[in-house]
Amino acid sequence: MAEKTHREVKQPEISVRYLADYMAASERKRRTIIEACKYRRIARVHQHKEAPVAIAHALRHGTATAEGLKERADMIRAKIATDDFDAFTNETNADYVEAFSNVVASVKLPDAEILPGTLFPDFDIRGTKIRFAPHLMFRRLVKRTNKLHRGALMLRYAKGKPLPAEIGGYQSAAAFGLLGIVKDEEMGVPEKGLCITLCAVSGKPYSAPSNSVSIFANMRAACEAIAERWQNIKPPKGAIL
Repeated sequence: MAEKTHREVKQPEISVRYLADYMAASERKRRTIIEACKYRRIARVHQHKEAPVAIAHALRHGTATAEGLKERADMIRAKIATDDFDAFTNETNADYVEAFSNVVASVKLPDAEILPGTLFPDFDIRGTKIRFAPHLMFRRLVKRTNKLHRGALMLRYAKGKPLPAEIGGYQSAAAFGLLGIVKDEEMGVPEKGLCITLCAVSGKPYSAPSNSVSIFANMRAACEAIAERWQNIKPPKGAIL
């Protein structure tokens, strides 16, 4: 009996990151994105888990310097690996941190309190579950109104590829929209300028656009479309379920 290669996700589900990619994609690419969300590879996949945690920690504690991040990248690269997979995972995470170290001097974050990231419960948006886990949260008191405002920062990285502005805008608009669903008096109301997708390659921050409300409405409609077509998406060629 052939070994399984993929696991089928029965209910529609997508992360904020891939929803942003979906919104900016061609129809053909959209199908590929949904296919990857529905049929998850069982084989071990190299993931950037350690790098964003290291960068977020440095940003929060004011230690995000080029020298400090390069040292952190070297530490990750030098970690003991049990096999080639672990060694390559260390290398990819080190590359991520090192790339950010090259642009960190140009990064300007909002004038706000920087708080740890949050793993939010899944959002059910018109039949599709949305996963939202910002790397950092922002909060500030607006003196003019004496009200708390909040936001979220998400890091994006693709080796050697700066994040397209359109995708960054979509992802930040999604953050603004989702934060608007969650009521939190201690954190305040969402603010577009505090909802940021930060490219680790270019150092460019993309805040939620001025028309984020209409963008998020379009994303809601996209979620409905994803839910409707989910059951009709076939497994990738050669997949064994």
